[in-house]
Amino acid sequence: QVQLVESGGGLVQPGGSLSLSCTASVSGFSVYHMAWYRQAPGKQRELVASITNGGKTNYADSVKGRFTISRDNSKNTVFLQMSSLKPEDTALYSCNRAPESTSRWSWGQGTQVTVSS
Repeated sequence: QVQLVESGGGLVQPGGSLSLSCTASVSGFSVYHMAWYRQAPGKQRELVASITNGGKTNYADSVKGRFTISRDNSKNTVFLQMSSLKPEDTALYSCNRAPESTSRWSWGQGTQVTVSS
């Protein structure tokens, strides 16, 4: 059973920045394509950004130019650097295997990001 542990969320003012981390307890982390997702209250979970096992990245249009996804395979960790945050970025952020993967692991607890003045 793979465990995903997200951290780094919090309350930030509009225009602020946050850096999220997600560590996976899995062998061979480097072979997996990974992604960050978010779910706002009353909405479906959506893809925010993904990164392949080769380091190629992809972003939702709503976060392009503001968010950066990266990974450190030596630490089994994927990161999401968020800047110029907007109130509409408020959501529970979770990581998991990327959408093109054949399956996804059980979801972790996520980390809450709240953008508000």
